[in-house]
Parts: sequence; structure tokens; C-alpha cells
Amino acid sequence: MKQVATPWKKKKEDNQRAVLRMEIDYELAVLYEAIQESDKEKKKKTISKLEQLRKEMLSLEV
Repeated sequence: MKQVATPWKKKKEDNQRAVLRMEIDYELAVLYEAIQESDKEKKKKTISKLEQLRKEMLSLEV
């Protein structure tokens, strides 16, 4: 049973990492846009979201 669960768990973690990378890329693009527009509120929200995504990524790698 353990042999079946291990590859499934690894694939699930790989998918989560891929989704997180896409979310981080998107938020970085939003941050760039906020900086270009000098939108301080949008910049603050985006940085907060990026910090959250960073913590999630680190938790997957531990």
C-alpha cells in the first residue's frame, strides 16, 4: 500500500509547486504593474500575497 501512496503523494506535491510558481509569477507581474503605476495600495497587497505564497512554497519543500 505504501508503494502506491508514495508516487501519488509526490505527484500531488509537484502539482502544488507548479501551481504556486504560476501564482508567484502572476503576482510578480501585478507587482511590476503596481510599481509602474505608483499604486501603493496595490503594491502593498501584492507584496503581502507574495509573502504568503513564499511561506507556502517553503512549507512544501521542508
